[in-house]
Amino acid sequence: MPTIKDITGYLETIAPPRYQEGYDNACLITGDENWEVTNVLCSLDCTEAVVEEAIQHGCNLVVAHHPIVFRGLKRINGRNYVERTLIKAIKHDVAIFAIHTNLDNVLNRGVNGKIAEKLGLGKVSILAPKAELGDPAVGAGVIGELPAAMDEQAFLQKIKETMLAGCVRHTRLLGKPVKTVAICGGSGSFLLPAAIARRADVYVTADFKYHEFFDADGHLVIADIGHFESEQFTIDLLHEIIAEKFITFAPLKTSVNTNPVHYL
Repeated sequence: MPTIKDITGYLETIAPPRYQEGYDNACLITGDENWEVTNVLCSLDCTEAVVEEAIQHGCNLVVAHHPIVFRGLKRINGRNYVERTLIKAIKHDVAIFAIHTNLDNVLNRGVNGKIAEKLGLGKVSILAPKAELGDPAVGAGVIGELPAAMDEQAFLQKIKETMLAGCVRHTRLLGKPVKTVAICGGSGSFLLPAAIARRADVYVTADFKYHEFFDADGHLVIADIGHFESEQFTIDLLHEIIAEKFITFAPLKTSVNTNPVHYL
């Protein structure tokens, strides 16, 4: 059987740790990299329920997109969900590996490329390449084109249905066809200037604040579909990557809906 290091090392060939943002904590958070893997559970978030699911299915490795630990911990005594999740994982020898902004920042097999695939975009490239790395396939967000131009309302409905969104918060429609689409899974307001500069018709992302919607300023339509909704297919992406490489076990996808946001 492969070791945890075999799996995490392979994932890091696709999304090297050096590509993660400075605030991030994409790494092996709990567990020993030398453990043999019994099975893998892929998830967007790692919560107590996800760890319990891993235990029930005999998985000793959870591969999650979001790190359960972002900030330093001075104690682990179960006072919040982060500490309770860590206690459960450590007690049951469940390793937790996070692959976050480094997976966001790669075009090939990255988070945003997966969203573009779901929406049927072609001619996909990085929206804001990282100049300091000099690689056009590394950077934030992606931009691509629909096979044929669509009506704005029809495209927003397509987003809602395809991305299984509870709602789509958007700026006013501009009365023009949608052909070029910019994407950033998760919190993407920081890329709005890039989406405007690249002449996107619609920018699909999440976590826009009220006043930030004004910044569209008639240049494009912002379509905020929710953080979980924008990144949920990362679970499929991780599962595909692991299943294609490692054939001695069948990795699992979590059945736990970790979205903390509910809609009435």
